[in-house]
Amino acid sequence: MEIQKYTQNEYIEKNKERFLEELFSILKIPSISTDSRYKKDVVKCASELANLLEKSGIEKVTIHTTKGNPIITGEKIMGTNCPTVLVYGHYDVQPPDPLDLWNNPPFEPTITDEKIYCRGACDDKGQMYMHIKAVETLVNTNICKCNVKFLLEGEEEIGSKSLEDFLETHKKYLQADAIIISDTALINKETPSITVGLRGLCYMEIEVTGPNKDLHSGVYGGAVENPINVLCSLMHKIKNEKGEITVPHFYDTVDSLSSEERKKLNEQPFDLDTYKRSLSLEEVFGEEGFNTIERTSIRPTFDINGIFGGYTGEGAKTVLPSKATAKISMRLVPHQNPEEIEKLVKNYIEKICPKTVKLKFTTHHGGNPVVTSTNSDAYHAASKAFLEAWGKEPIPAREGGSIPIVSLFQKKLQTEPLLMGFGLNEDAIHSPNESYGLFNYFKGIETIILFYKYYSTIKRVHKL
Repeated sequence: MEIQKYTQNEYIEKNKERFLEELFSILKIPSISTDSRYKKDVVKCASELANLLEKSGIEKVTIHTTKGNPIITGEKIMGTNCPTVLVYGHYDVQPPDPLDLWNNPPFEPTITDEKIYCRGACDDKGQMYMHIKAVETLVNTNICKCNVKFLLEGEEEIGSKSLEDFLETHKKYLQADAIIISDTALINKETPSITVGLRGLCYMEIEVTGPNKDLHSGVYGGAVENPINVLCSLMHKIKNEKGEITVPHFYDTVDSLSSEERKKLNEQPFDLDTYKRSLSLEEVFGEEGFNTIERTSIRPTFDINGIFGGYTGEGAKTVLPSKATAKISMRLVPHQNPEEIEKLVKNYIEKICPKTVKLKFTTHHGGNPVVTSTNSDAYHAASKAFLEAWGKEPIPAREGGSIPIVSLFQKKLQTEPLLMGFGLNEDAIHSPNESYGLFNYFKGIETIILFYKYYSTIKRVHKL
């Protein structure tokens, strides 16, 4: 690329439309990792993303074949005495269902009220692509003083199954002074924040089987157990009226915050009435003794993500179903272990399940909870970047979501990740009408550029 004499903000302004057009080109691809029918689209998205990386000035762009979906790497090396930053992001997305709740087709990016509406707009294509455009801007304004490596995967939404092996086999290449991830949210558009805690995840499926085939509910009703009835009863027994999880020993290792830590956590701006109005709720619900901020950040959960069985089509069919299934997830907090929690839940369900049905458990994916440092070089650089870009110091905040790769980075690379996200809770990730604000997209690029400005002044570097 030809080096032009622009400031960073001038370069962004000059290329705004192109920055959006390029993002739209990958948003249009339905790279849904959880559904094998979209495998070709996932591969297509990886190819398009690699092409955009090269066009942005990133070098040695490589698409790595895995047992699952492709992993993309690339780099921009500025010198052996420059600090090295590893940028992680993911190009796979959640399914768009239910389709009838979208105001526009989910893979046709649409700008309305200064927001990009599309599946993946915020999680994580929009946030990931900010980093590519930030590095392009730095290179084209001739002020890039950091080495930057990219690691982009297509399996984050299904647990990053291929990435653990990839980290092991490419450990030397992926060594860096800092790892930066934009896949989290700000407190609000006026209040910048840096995420310092994420909950873990245990995701599994329970199948309840009764008779060997669907039966007529009149002929057999009352004489044969109904698997849907049993499944609903089992699920109901896992939480009590106080919002507590009843699985024995579930809370044994839960990290309890001190009153001072809880007070600090609640210093972030939050209005319960606004929260309820935004969700069309009369009242909130959760574990007794904790408020909404605490319930969504420092407390574990149990939720049914989907339940199905029997006849669900239009009209009536008087059937006593053979099977019923529930998909369930548990969000975990430090020091809960997903494998141990899975065993506890399985044992409890087996104990309370009647002998009139059979159980089958399927493990999907999970990840460990994490807490990151507020005293790292990267955190301090990000804090200065937010202060300059937003006029406010960012608040360290914990989030309720899970990014399994974060704990893997800590374990495999021994490098502290920086969770520098720019989404908002109102962006409806994983839901119909997912969006990402134009303000957040371009302000994110500006803030990331400032991060490199401040981080490049740090003398400690990883020798390439």
